[in-house]
Amino acid sequence: MSEQNRTNETKVLVLTLFITIGLAGGLLWWFFNKYRLKGDPLTRERVERPNTDNFSQVANIPSGLFSYGGSTTWAPIRNEVDSAIQIVWPRFQLRYTNPIKDTPGSSTGIKMLLDNQLAFSQSSRAIKPEENEQAKQLGFTLKAIPVAIDGIAIAVNPSLKISGLTVTQLKDIYTGKITNWEQLGGPKLPITPYSRRLEDSGTIEFFEDNVLTGEKFGTNVQFIPTTTQALKELAKNPGGIYYASAPEIIGQCSVKPLGLGRKTQNQVVPYKEPYVPLEKCPQQRNQINTDVFQSGEYPITRRLFVIVKQNRESDQQAGEAYANLLLTDQGQELIAKAGFVRLR
Repeated sequence: MSEQNRTNETKVLVLTLFITIGLAGGLLWWFFNKYRLKGDPLTRERVERPNTDNFSQVANIPSGLFSYGGSTTWAPIRNEVDSAIQIVWPRFQLRYTNPIKDTPGSSTGIKMLLDNQLAFSQSSRAIKPEENEQAKQLGFTLKAIPVAIDGIAIAVNPSLKISGLTVTQLKDIYTGKITNWEQLGGPKLPITPYSRRLEDSGTIEFFEDNVLTGEKFGTNVQFIPTTTQALKELAKNPGGIYYASAPEIIGQCSVKPLGLGRKTQNQVVPYKEPYVPLEKCPQQRNQINTDVFQSGEYPITRRLFVIVKQNRESDQQAGEAYANLLLTDQGQELIAKAGFVRLR
């Protein structure tokens, strides 16, 4: 073979190699941009990222009136997002629906979805195995699409001289092992733990699973129907303590959010420092420290989900459309405005 032919063959091989590397690199870039792992240490799964910036670019938005319901934690998101969706997609009509008898919450929302009362639901916890099983018996499946990150904040009366707790101390308070603030270096004062009821709220179920780790609430826990009522009780009771979604706690003028850590020496506050004293509220309010929730540095974080009924009908289309709208840049920005943490 001539020297010229060898040179030509070498050029062809090099060119082929570069083309192959380029194609492989392009495929890898596409894959990693389409599927990204996001979230907190407690819940992590694959999230499909829509290639859209705003609501108007989302495809397959159905027309009609769609009822949805569920988590009370979602209320600030609903207030920001729904009206914005209606402006862009006026024929995609959304109606939040309360249960007739039960208290609104993640569990009741999923129950209403299974009972065919809702097109989709909002949840502050993942789907339970028994809910999946019930859906299969009804001829469809449920899908939980994560759209935001939330943290559980701990609140006490502003007069209590306690700066923070560990997760273990918090567990011991709510299981009845610690009953006086004196046991935690505070004043000699009985502790009154407040909580919503387990059957009403995804937040409470998440707290039981991830903080109490399967143990039951102590007999000293006082159950209150709503966060609004619980905060009112907490403001009157110097020994009280309560937990709820961070946006429901951080900016309040009547309670004090506590730092929380896995160990005493690394307690993390859920608000941006410096702390705004309550006497300056409401002219100034404490703001959520989204960075510590997004990084997982704050120890109690979770995801918020759109629960979709996968039945190949308009309900599925409506639920997937709602989730896709929230996962756009515009939707994520509105979620951040509502006080939660962007998922992407």
